[in-house]
Amino acid sequence: MAAQRVEVDGGIMEGGGQILRVSTALSCLLGLPLRVQKIRAGRSTPGLRPQHLSGLEMIRDLCDGQLEGAEIGSTEIIFTPEKIKGGIHTADTKTAGSVCLLMQVSMPCVLFAASPSELRLKGGTNAEMAPQIDYTAMVFKPIVEKFGFKFNCDIKMRGYYPKGGGEVIVQMSPVKQLNPINLTDRGSVTKIYGRAFVAGVLPFKVAKDMAAAAVRCIRKEIRDLYVNIQPVQEPKDQAFGNGNGIIIIAETSTGCLFAGSSLGKRGVNADKVGIEAAEMLLANLRHGGAVDEYLQDQLIIFMALACGVSRIKTGPVTLHTQTAIHFAEQLAKAKFSVKKSEDEEDASKDTYIIECQGIGMTNPYL
Repeated sequence: MAAQRVEVDGGIMEGGGQILRVSTALSCLLGLPLRVQKIRAGRSTPGLRPQHLSGLEMIRDLCDGQLEGAEIGSTEIIFTPEKIKGGIHTADTKTAGSVCLLMQVSMPCVLFAASPSELRLKGGTNAEMAPQIDYTAMVFKPIVEKFGFKFNCDIKMRGYYPKGGGEVIVQMSPVKQLNPINLTDRGSVTKIYGRAFVAGVLPFKVAKDMAAAAVRCIRKEIRDLYVNIQPVQEPKDQAFGNGNGIIIIAETSTGCLFAGSSLGKRGVNADKVGIEAAEMLLANLRHGGAVDEYLQDQLIIFMALACGVSRIKTGPVTLHTQTAIHFAEQLAKAKFSVKKSEDEEDASKDTYIIECQGIGMTNPYL
């Protein structure tokens, strides 16, 4: 007997691609047929964009599912999942659409496949409105692996706005189930490091200027730590097109990681790009949470699937996080609570504890 189809309103809350990513991943994992309506209804270009479409097609292919309404501009899709299989899966946004967002939608699914998977993801690696691949590799990866799995992320080619052309290969083995996590003890900042890059025709001086401006900005607030930001010229054979940007990471005594990042745009001077990343990092360090604002929503689906109670301490809870929680509760029936942190040191700060009783998803194939 087929499961009852789940109806999702794609126009509520975050109202964009994220609803699609969370709901199709959970639909695939739980074997729930899904209809999403009003996809990106409030956006300037409503409906599916190329990157959303390539993510959906990838999920369809990795579980031999059926997908209706999947074309550019469509505001309604129907997805009927089958069983998740390992092997090689390719997704190509054909644009600068983010490979990191493709990874977000596919990774939870292949953890519960029958055999190991290789995801070949093509598009933008360092693109606007999405995590940069360096964030995924340096912050998301070590933290998400605390759920009890490992993955390998190989950056074959970097790609930038507007052409894309990047390629990342992710390899992972399935798990029986996920362990819950506890990220509530922030510790003190012990290291600050990063990379400022230029690619293509941009002069190396731009990388040096971004790095120097970021270091100056951080020094104003954190005087006692060496800030090591490496300027990098991306090798010609490892970068497609032109781009520049910076990512800065702070590491703490308890292994928490925070980041600030920024991408150069035409007409924006290098100092400004460096300062923007530094200010983002400093803001993420001020709120007293143990994860930064970009990691929050990416952890929700894993917390929902884990076996046991997970807790993370965060700064202000983002709309993306609230959206992910809403759909994890609706589709997976996980139980979340979001409460103001009661620790004394957080009294003056906007700090929260997100707690989740995971559903204890087990891999039927292992």
